[in-house]
Amino acid sequence: MRSRENDRLAITPLAVKDECAVIRFSGELDQGSEEFYLDRIGAVVATGYRHLVLDVTALVFCDSRGLNCLLALRWLLQRREGSLLLACVGRRLAAVLSLTGSTDMLPVFSSVSEALRSLPADQRPDWPPTESAGPDIPLHSPEPLETSWQKDANPHFPRDPEGMDS
Repeated sequence: MRSRENDRLAITPLAVKDECAVIRFSGELDQGSEEFYLDRIGAVVATGYRHLVLDVTALVFCDSRGLNCLLALRWLLQRREGSLLLACVGRRLAAVLSLTGSTDMLPVFSSVSEALRSLPADQRPDWPPTESAGPDIPLHSPEPLETSWQKDANPHFPRDPEGMDS
């Protein structure tokens, strides 16, 4: 099983089937890991995965920038008639989602199994996984995902604070 990480965030694919992937996030999702997140998760979406279950058990920090990243991913997946489901959400992230009213947009499940049960049976990967998701899912995009997000005028995509988007 491959995991890609920077000094703040690790993204590990756990299971895949057709257009659905279960991915574990570990560490911190914030401004410091945003570019890494966009590149890695962008590769997943660009490959054709439309339904993502994020296991955030080990996500220890998520600030407003990280929340924007999750909302942007949700928006992009919905444009592709997909979904973003959060599994194993800890207290801190649950509080951020609740305080911002984001639980309406980002469905939260107590386990990966529960999240997968909300998807059509023919689209669910085996859970727990019987083999590594390694070679079936890319973790580097040849074109940065923010390029497609900008073209789509994503309202959640984090913009350059000085308004100097290219």
